[in-house]
Formats: sequence, C-alpha cells, structure tokens
Amino acid sequence: MDPLIIIVSNRGPFSFKAKKSGGFAVRRGSGGLVTALGTLAESHDVIWVAAAMSKHDRRWAERYNKKPENVEGVRLKLIRLKKRAYTQYYNVIANPLLWFLQHQLWDTPRAPAITRQIWNAWEDGYKAINRQFAQTVTEIIRTEERPAIVLPQDYHLYLFPHFLREMAGDFVQIQPFVHIPWPGPDAWRILPPSMREQLLTSMLASDRIGFQTEKDAFNFVQTCRFYLPDAHSRGSRDTIFIGNKEVKAFSNPISIDATHVAKLVESSEVRKLKSQIATFVGRRKLILRVDRIEPSKNILRGLDAYRTLLETHPEHRGEVQMMAFLVPSRLELDSYQNYLQEIMSTAGLINAEFSEAFWEPVRIVVGENYLRALAALQLYEVLLVNSIADGMNLVAKEGALVNQEDGVIVLSEHVGASYEMGHHTLPVSPFDVHGTAEALHRALTMSQEERRERAGALRELVRRSDVKRWFADQVEDARSAAKSHSRNDSTPGTSDTSKSASSSTSSGVADDSTPSPTAWQIPDRRN
Repeated sequence: MDPLIIIVSNRGPFSFKAKKSGGFAVRRGSGGLVTALGTLAESHDVIWVAAAMSKHDRRWAERYNKKPENVEGVRLKLIRLKKRAYTQYYNVIANPLLWFLQHQLWDTPRAPAITRQIWNAWEDGYKAINRQFAQTVTEIIRTEERPAIVLPQDYHLYLFPHFLREMAGDFVQIQPFVHIPWPGPDAWRILPPSMREQLLTSMLASDRIGFQTEKDAFNFVQTCRFYLPDAHSRGSRDTIFIGNKEVKAFSNPISIDATHVAKLVESSEVRKLKSQIATFVGRRKLILRVDRIEPSKNILRGLDAYRTLLETHPEHRGEVQMMAFLVPSRLELDSYQNYLQEIMSTAGLINAEFSEAFWEPVRIVVGENYLRALAALQLYEVLLVNSIADGMNLVAKEGALVNQEDGVIVLSEHVGASYEMGHHTLPVSPFDVHGTAEALHRALTMSQEERRERAGALRELVRRSDVKRWFADQVEDARSAAKSHSRNDSTPGTSDTSKSASSSTSSGVADDSTPSPTAWQIPDRRN
C-alpha cells in the first residue's frame, strides 16, 4: 500500500471568494512555497492542509469540513482558526520573532524584549495553532487508514512534529522542510531556554528534517548539540542522536517548476509586458532586481551600490537603467513601512543627483505581478540579488532560466542559491557596497563569450534540478524509510501516546495536561 502524502503549511495553494450564486471563485496562490508545491500536488496522491486565511476561505472550509475537497486536482483541507490565536501565532511569534531571528536581523541591544505579550502569544497562539494543525492531520490519517508521510513546511510549524507524534504515534513519518536560513547556535540565545528547548525537542520528534543548504543542516545539528543535553552528533555533521533515536538533517535545495515557468513566459500577457518594458529601457543596459519589500533583501545597500557605480564609473551614466520590481510585504508593520519609505527616498535622491534630460537612473515599480517579473527577467543585462540572508532565493533561478540576453547575476554569498550557482555568478558580500558596485561594473563590461558561458551553465543547472526533482527526492527518501520503519503499532491512533492525546482533543486543541517531555511542562509566566 502506497503511503498517503500530506503537505502542511500556513498558507494553502488556493484562496476563495464566495459568489452570489452560492459557489466559490478560486484563485491560485502566488507565494514561493505555494508556487513550488502547487503543481506537484496535482500529480501525486497528496492532501494539502493549510489555514483558512480570509472570511471567504472560512466559509469554504465550513462547507467542506468533513473531508479534504478536490480543488483543481489538489485535495485540500482548510482549518478554521480563531482570529486572536492566529494573530498571536503569526504576527507575534512566527513573524517577526522567529523569522527575524533566523535571518539575524534583530537589533539585539534594543530588540526583541521577551515580554508577557510574547509569552502569551507563545502559549495561546503558536502552541495552540500548531496543536490544532496536528489534530486535523491526525484525523485525516485515521480516516485514510494507511501509513502517512507528513511534510510540514517552514518556521510556522516548528511545534507541529511534537504534537503530531503525540497524537498519531509511530504510524506516521514526519519530515519537515525549513525554507529560511537556520543560523548557528549563538543566534538562538535570543529565545528563552524553555521556549528554545520546546522548539528543538519538537523538531527532533521528526524522522528527518530538510534544509536548503548543507550549512543550514550543519547549523541545526550544532544548535541541538549546544542546547539539548541529551542530544549528540557522535562526530556527524548531519545527524542528531537523542535517546534511542537518530534524526537526519539533510540538504535539498528547492528550485522552480521549470516547465511551468517556460509556459508562462510564452503567454501573450508576458509577451505584451516584455515589449512594454523593453520600450521603456530602450538601448540602455538593464540592471534589474525583483524582491519583496523586506529588510533581508538589502535593497538600500543595492541602491547605494548603484549610486557608487555611477560615481566611480561615470561612463555608465545614461547607458544603464536600474529597475526594481518590489512586492509589498507585511506593510501592516511599522518597520516595513519605514523601510519602503527609505527605499523611495534613496531612489529619489539618486535620480535627483544623476538624472539627465531623457534619463532617470532608477525606476521603482511597487506591486505584486508575477508575470511582469517574468517579463523583466528575460531582459536584464545584470540581475542584482544582494540579500543579507535568504534560504534559497528563487528569483535568481527564475532569471537564470528565462533570461534571453546572456545576463550576468551578481549574487550575495549569503543566499542559499549561491551554494549551487556561485561558480557561474559574480559573488558579493551583501555588506560590501563598493565591492557590489565593482561587480556591477564587471558584469556590464564582461565579454560576450564569458557572459554566454556563464548564462548557459546556469540555465542548464536550473533545468536539471527543478522543483519536481526536489519534491520527488524527499518523497522517495520518506517512502524508503517508511518501508524499513519498524512499527510497534499496526493501526493509527492505537499507541499509548495516541490514546492519551485523543482523549484530550475533542475540541481540536490538546490539553496541556497530556503527559509530555519535561521541556513542555513550562511554568505559566502570565501569573
């Protein structure tokens, strides 16, 4: 019997809008994870579990609450979550606490301060939502009555493996994938010891854990060794031993769906957008960046590097055009609004200093339009990706695949993509403004032969290792492990841990009185 594959993520592959006629309009999501996994779920026996994000999503989830519903080839289950708990889980813990920690963006002399609000959000939000995800998945496993491979995605669900193991026992294979960087042990000192121990202990309830790079996997092993007294690596760089259990930390860099992207590039809409962008750029050489408006993308230093290029190499004035296609992100947070304002201000100052009669050095375009980004990526002479930290950065791979100008990629050494693509790009430190300016100059003056060689190698790399291979490799590893997995329980929900969890989760949220490791019995710091 083939195992059931369950993808679990915060955001699902579709959003819904109720129609007056009583049905629902369906819109496919545009996030990186959704784009990577969406088409794959259509070609495998997969159930996708995610949160209902809007009131229309919740209405859809209420209508199809008995079992996963087929939506455009994907069996989907949306969970209705309490608004306050979800806000605590997402806007207080996952974003910004964990995301900022893992990108090492906290200004530690000033922030964060682990306040009572954060402790409340950890208990009533992050733990509660992770527990509810686990309860939903457990119910699906029991209904399906066959072995399951569960693939939780990213930092939103670090406590999910603990709760799922507690509820479903050893009948399930748990294999999380972490899409953002995993920093070394020192970064994790920001979390209080008990909070940190719960997170790491939960991750080690998994069978295997996937990361973007070998460095991320190594950092995870070192973090567990450093903070968990019973965790040992026994000289291994990619394995943790805890009790009688062995947990593998593997690297499997995510990529793009090369076939799907190639089809989009040939669409009439992309062709039209490409023509419009080409007309705007004219004879000039295009320096392009495509980013979300996030501090980790290092957009300000990228603009400073461009200004430095124009100062130190005046021969490029009037001969180049920088375009930045920026996607709004978390603008409900003051820090993100301030960052956008700084970007616009810096771009304006560059234009004020260097503009000529018919040349404006920088054009900023704000808005989410994936087809427009694909159109622009075909035209760049130089693609600038200078992020401070990125788990992977799929823009670099999309650009390498679709570019038609033998474009050169200036790539930060701090992004996951640099481990695969670094030999064929111009690597830079994200903090080195002068070095980035010189890399831009080198890219603009590189011989056509060298440009063609680099671009061809990158294109072939992306085609050879696209997201289908990424997904298939993980599933095959899990299937192989499942076949050799020794089970004490032949049916789901019959282990002692499963029974105890089941008796306490009739409301969909497990009771904290359920027996669990010491790390989970933390004091209530709200009293």
